[in-house]
Amino acid sequence: MAARWKGKTAEAKALAEPMSTIVYRLQSSLIESNSQGILSGSSVLLAAHEEQTELFIHACFGRPVITTEKNKQWFQLCLEEAFYLCTVMKCIKIVELWDYMSSKRVNFPILYKAYSHLRTKNWVVRAGSQYGVDFVAYRHHPALVHSEYAVIASSAEEGNENGRLKVWSDFHCTLRLCGSVAKTLLVLHISRNYNDCDGASSSPWNINYYSVEERIVARWNPEQSRENCTVAEKESCKSS
Repeated sequence: MAARWKGKTAEAKALAEPMSTIVYRLQSSLIESNSQGILSGSSVLLAAHEEQTELFIHACFGRPVITTEKNKQWFQLCLEEAFYLCTVMKCIKIVELWDYMSSKRVNFPILYKAYSHLRTKNWVVRAGSQYGVDFVAYRHHPALVHSEYAVIASSAEEGNENGRLKVWSDFHCTLRLCGSVAKTLLVLHISRNYNDCDGASSSPWNINYYSVEERIVARWNPEQSRENCTVAEKESCKSS
């Protein structure tokens, strides 16, 4: 499915400043300032100066928090965002992050692996609860383009705790919803390689031993059935 850009100039703006360039600038700025996050409930708070504020917004990490402080802007990062910045981009520091996040979010290792899999491919990943999925993925900034994928993280680990897509009626309802908002359903099936991993799921480094299989799920379109094709199409089928 082609990108659905928002406005005539949106694609040109995106090509002029790729998401990978914006993220790299944010990473360099956070490393230079030795940024440290503060655990707060089921999220992480991070202070940002003026330049970093613009980079956070353009890179689509976190959400700005309204405060009375004039010279400092705070950003609220979800658990997947904070752990990605800490362990993959290595540009922020958070103490005892893995144990804390695992205790706050059911199935956090699986959700994080799905998030990081897409982010490392320069997709912008945002929460997808409004569509009944785990995430939605954008080709560039959401101000420029509509999200293309509705993403569900699936795993056989610990009985597949998300509990979705177990029966065909779940697939049918999810596909109908995705179709109504012009999104493609992307199921990321995540499994652990026990031959390489020591089996201790409590360690953040064991995430490297999880593999991701991408599966695009689409509805069958009866209009494309061979039995419904025209006479001319049938003759073409016979001759081919």
